[in-house]
Amino acid sequence: MLDIKFIRENPEIVKKAINDKQLVGTVDIDELLKIDEAFRVESSLLDEKRFQLNRLSENVFKLEGESKLIEVAKAKVIKGDIKHLSDKVISLKEKFNELMLWIPNVPASDVPYGEGEEGNVEIKKVGEIPKFSFMPKDHLDLGEALDIIDVKRGSKIGGFRAYFLKGKGMVLEQAILRYALDFMIENGFTPMSVPVMVNDDALIGTGYFPWGKEDHYKTQDDQALIGTAEVSLTAYYSGEVLKETDLPVKFVGQSPCFRREVGSHGKDTKGVFRVHYFNKIEQVVLIPADENLSREWHDKMLGFAESILQGLGLSYHVLLMCTGDMGPGQRRKYDVETWFAGQNKYRETHSDSYFNDFQSRRLNIKYIDSNGEKKYVYTLNNTVVATPRLLAAIMENYQNEKGEIVVPEVLRKYTGFDLITHE
Repeated sequence: MLDIKFIRENPEIVKKAINDKQLVGTVDIDELLKIDEAFRVESSLLDEKRFQLNRLSENVFKLEGESKLIEVAKAKVIKGDIKHLSDKVISLKEKFNELMLWIPNVPASDVPYGEGEEGNVEIKKVGEIPKFSFMPKDHLDLGEALDIIDVKRGSKIGGFRAYFLKGKGMVLEQAILRYALDFMIENGFTPMSVPVMVNDDALIGTGYFPWGKEDHYKTQDDQALIGTAEVSLTAYYSGEVLKETDLPVKFVGQSPCFRREVGSHGKDTKGVFRVHYFNKIEQVVLIPADENLSREWHDKMLGFAESILQGLGLSYHVLLMCTGDMGPGQRRKYDVETWFAGQNKYRETHSDSYFNDFQSRRLNIKYIDSNGEKKYVYTLNNTVVATPRLLAAIMENYQNEKGEIVVPEVLRKYTGFDLITHE
């Protein structure tokens, strides 16, 4: 959520952000400002009427006879005015709050303009793309041949995009998760197991609602299933005030994630690249209110993800996302795309974003700085690993001509084997 003071003083900047993020039609800044002005005017009138009533109430007990009756009548009229104004103020406040939730964050000055993914800018490419003396297969063909992935029975039981990981395939997935979690713990992050069913406040607070409601599953108790541990981790301190000495807060969470993938109908239907549920390790950091510090941590968190990919021996490139291909709440975002040899292209595996106080205002997370002033914390998040997507990348890049999967060396202490063969 943006500061309303900023919106009042910079309406054209906010309008440009709405346009650049391809959100035209979702919210009207002029309407918001009219409601904001009306709310302030009516609130001022309400305060004045309450003041008048208090004065009358103090004096009426000192009066007798006709004078008292006149003052009582005046009080009755003012009470009616207060009820009328109070209803108007409540209605205006509700409209104001609803509109404020649709205001996106303003992109950082160096975010490139673009209407979609074609506007993203590659900023680095790391690692050598593997070369094979044979035609590499994709992960589904490999997984079915090795009997470690079963999407046919998955779909029979769980519907479209459901899957089983079997035997050494499941063990390899767990090895990836454990390797990533251990790495983040070694780098000072607090490991967290998080709620996967959350109240709407957590999703509104992190900026997934109202925009992304259709992409989330709901329970019969009107809770939602999270699409990332970011939601629970970022909301952990909602409504609380921290000390500056508590910062940075560094959380790493592991959770199952659930996504309806509403906007991806017919896309990536083969294999386990785009699925309705998966496992993920997510990093979330809360820092003092300093954009330069946000940018430092943005790159640092990218570095953690890169270190894991490099440890796994995977090639990747990093994209600076354009305005039209980043979320409403994000101020700046990197995507990491890892090379998939069987598909002969880079595919998205990580998203690294910073928000400044966009999320913390919605969640009401503050800290007291060294001068005793309360400020909103700044928030960041990034994928550490998501699987089976990263499992698929390893399978495609570590296959041999026999259709076997060589286990990356760093994972062997977790798997207890170094090769997945046709058994």
